[in-house]
Amino acid sequence: MKKKADKRWIITVVVMSICISVLLTFASDRALEDTGYIISFIVLLAFISIGIFFDVVGVAVTSARETPFHSMASHREKGASEALRLIRKAERVSSVCNDVVGDIAGIVSGATAAVIAASLARDFSLSNVLLQLAVTGIVSGVTIGGKALGKTVAINNSTGIVLGAGKVIYFANRLFGKK
Repeated sequence: MKKKADKRWIITVVVMSICISVLLTFASDRALEDTGYIISFIVLLAFISIGIFFDVVGVAVTSARETPFHSMASHREKGASEALRLIRKAERVSSVCNDVVGDIAGIVSGATAAVIAASLARDFSLSNVLLQLAVTGIVSGVTIGGKALGKTVAINNSTGIVLGAGKVIYFANRLFGKK
C-alpha cells in the first residue's frame, strides 16, 4: 500500500528548513565575525559535528526495533516512552534529522569553509581557487567520512542512541513543563 504525501508535513518541513537554515547561517556569521582562525575552525567543526550527530540519530531511529523499549517503558525507564514515539515516527524523525538538520549543517559548513578559505587567501596572499578546492575537499571528506562511520555506529548501537535521544526529549519536556 502506497502512502500519500502529507501536504501539511511537507509544508512544515519546508518552513522548519528555512528557519533552521536562517538560524544556523546567522550563528555562523556572528561566530565568524572578527574572529581568528582557531575560532573559525572550531565553528566549522561544530557545524560538521552537528550534521554527523543528527545523521547518526536519524539512522539509529530508522534501524531501531520497538521491542526493547516496551520493556524499558514498563519499568518506567526515563526516556523509553519518548524513544518509542521516535521509532513510531521514524520516517519523520529521519527526515528532520537527516534531511533538514543534517543537510542544512552540511550547507552551512560549506559556506563557513568558503569564508575561511577566502580569509586565508586574503591574509596570506594565496591562490583563492586552490585554497577553496583544498578546504572544500577536506570539509567534504571529513563530513562524508564522519557520516559513514556514524551510520555504522548508529546501526550497531541503535537502541542506546535512541534511548539517549529519548532521555534528552524526556528531560527537555520536564525542563519546559511538558508531561
